[in-house]
Formats: sequence, C-alpha cells, structure tokens
Amino acid sequence: MLTNPDQECENVHMKRTSLTLDEQLLEQAQRLGGERTYSATVNRALEDFVRRVKARRILELRGSGLWQGDLGQMRRDS
Repeated sequence: MLTNPDQECENVHMKRTSLTLDEQLLEQAQRLGGERTYSATVNRALEDFVRRVKARRILELRGSGLWQGDLGQMRRDS
C-alpha cells in the first residue's frame, strides 16, 4: 500500500534460480556489504556490476566523435 497517493508504483519482477556459488566469497560479500540475505547480496553485486559496465561504456565513448559540442559553453548557458 502506498502511503503517498502521488507516489508512482514500480513493478519489480524477480526470477527464482539456482546458482552454484563460492560459499566463502558469498559470505565475505555479505559481511562486507552488510546485507542480511544471500539474495540481497547477489542482487547488490549484480547492480554494482551493471553500474560499472555502463560507466566503462560511457568512458569508452570519449573521443569517439559520437558527441560533438563544447561542454564548457553548455555549462555557461545555464
């Protein structure tokens, strides 16, 4: 139940799966990350992985010519 009627509702789809994981690595990740469950630990690791890959891809675009402009000029316009 939403406490704020203006708040948007986001559907979260979960996938149940069976994984074979390094037990010591999983426990270390859980301890370091402070997550309470293995599922939360794996989800956090996946989120971090996706964020890092996206950031790397953005950095790879540097100098590719896909974006042209003067960022300094754009910042002065605002």
